[in-house]
Amino acid sequence: MKTILNIIWLVLSGLWLSLGYMLAGLVLCITIIGIPFGIAAFRIARYALWPFGHTVVERRDAGAPSCVGNVLWLILAGWWLAIGHIVTGVAQCLTIIGIPLGIANFKMIPLSLMPLGKEIVPTDRPYPAWGSY
Repeated sequence: MKTILNIIWLVLSGLWLSLGYMLAGLVLCITIIGIPFGIAAFRIARYALWPFGHTVVERRDAGAPSCVGNVLWLILAGWWLAIGHIVTGVAQCLTIIGIPLGIANFKMIPLSLMPLGKEIVPTDRPYPAWGSY
């Protein structure tokens, strides 16, 4: 079932959302300070292509730098990426078939607003693989 949902997701919104995250990542990687934010955007771009079968978990060892980074991310890129998820989610919820996809879009909003200190893992392993980042 998750494969079918991922294919429908890819066609209806995943490709566009992933391109938005990649564009944000490229813009953020222009400066040395923005490189960690760009890497986070590229991680989310991969997740935006194929989200079903993966989940987001919070890393307990992230610390204060990720909090400061999340504030900067929110100002630089997070708000307009979240708006993209809101618009896409509302449009998908207009049809019965699109409701699961719209809900998945709404679940991605917190990640798009504050991605640092979070890890994307498969749902069959819903705990972070420490040391694999």
